[in-house]
Amino acid sequence: MRSYEEIQQRIITPEEAGRLFSTSFRKRRRIVFTNGCFDLLHRGHVYYLSRAAETGDVLVVGLNSDDSVTRLKGAGRPLNPQQARAEVLAALAFVDYVIIFQEDTPLDLILKIRPDVLVKGGDYRAADVVGSREVTSWNGRVEIIPLLEGYSTSSMIDRLS
Repeated sequence: MRSYEEIQQRIITPEEAGRLFSTSFRKRRRIVFTNGCFDLLHRGHVYYLSRAAETGDVLVVGLNSDDSVTRLKGAGRPLNPQQARAEVLAALAFVDYVIIFQEDTPLDLILKIRPDVLVKGGDYRAADVVGSREVTSWNGRVEIIPLLEGYSTSSMIDRLS
C-alpha cells in the first residue's frame, strides 16, 4: 500500500521525467507510456492500465491538464481537477509515474521519455496513435488494448444526468 507521500512522489513534471528516464535507466527497464484524461476512473480504465503495465517494466501515464481536457471534451469537463485525477492514478499499484501535460497531444512528452512501448485503447488503430511513428523509429512498439464494452466516462456522465 502506498502512503500519501509516496503517491505524491509518483506525480512528476515533464522536466523531471527527462532527467529520470535517462539512457542508463532505459537500458535496465522497458518504459511503457499511455495517456488520457481519466476524468472518472472506472473499471474500463483499471483493466486498460493494468494490461498496459504488463507490456513492460515501468508504466508512465500522461495525464491531460484541466485546460487540455476542456479543449478536447468541451465545457463542463473535466469533472475532477488534474491534481485529484493524478493522485487517483498514482495510487494504483500498477502505475509507476503520472505526468500532467498541457498540450492537446502527448507528442512532446513521448519525445522526452522515449518509451519502448506506446499503449492506447481499442478505439484506436496503431497507425493513428500520436507518437506511433516516432516510437517505432527507435525500435519501440505500439500496443492496442481492447476496450471493456460498456465502460466509458461519457456514458457514465450520461447515466448520471
